[in-house]
Amino acid sequence: MALEEKREKRPPVTPMMIEEEAALRNGSRGLPPGPWAEAAGPRPRTTERHIAVHKRLVLGFAVSILALLAVTMIAVLLSVRFEECGAAADGPPRASGNGSLSGAARQPPGAGQPPGGPEEEARGGEAAEEEEEEEEEEWQRRRELPPWARPRLPRHLRPLHYNLMLTAFMENFTFSGEVNVQLEVRNASRYIVLHAHRMHIEAVRVAEDKLAGGVRVARTFFYPQTQVFVVVLNRSLEVQRSYNLKIIYNALIENELLGFFRSSYVLHGERR
Repeated sequence: MALEEKREKRPPVTPMMIEEEAALRNGSRGLPPGPWAEAAGPRPRTTERHIAVHKRLVLGFAVSILALLAVTMIAVLLSVRFEECGAAADGPPRASGNGSLSGAARQPPGAGQPPGGPEEEARGGEAAEEEEEEEEEEWQRRRELPPWARPRLPRHLRPLHYNLMLTAFMENFTFSGEVNVQLEVRNASRYIVLHAHRMHIEAVRVAEDKLAGGVRVARTFFYPQTQVFVVVLNRSLEVQRSYNLKIIYNALIENELLGFFRSSYVLHGERR
């Protein structure tokens, strides 16, 4: 009777107890079904397949970056090579793309050379005009801009050293200058293109050395559109040799922020 009474005193099985027992079997740590039980349940771990996919993505990204760098380097090298080929292909200087140079920009042939008689000057002027016409036709056939009409200087010459001397005259705000430039020839050419603006050229001389003597200057001219000064020679400069370019010139000491300019200030009522 005692055992039977104890059995009768056990609490009856309720639905809540059945749910708790089922939760324990399912590994939910005894929590009833619901959002808390799902959050506390075991989570799937990263598989080896996921790790392999991640590695492939990282490797693909690295390969794309390297390919982009390689393409950029190739493009830069090709552009540099293209400019060098363009400078090598440039022949003797010719007329501008529109086939004309302003009269103010032209200078007579043999600038910087001792002037001859009137008949020699006339013959030289006619020869220069004929040469300019031939050069104009050739540039039109090639459909290219002459080197002095381009936005950047040609690369067939490389300056190695500059020696500049200036003398300023403050009474009339002018100056005179003499510059000697040592040039290295990368590609054979008959012309030298320099930046110059608002100045008067008195003499131009080109020489290889004292023994070889000078290279005769055929003519010189300014091209104001690109602010350059062009020296045309009678023969091409030889590759892998150095030459000395000497230019004697004079100009104004400008009153604006251009080239060799001047400024002033007032001290104790006096302008200086």
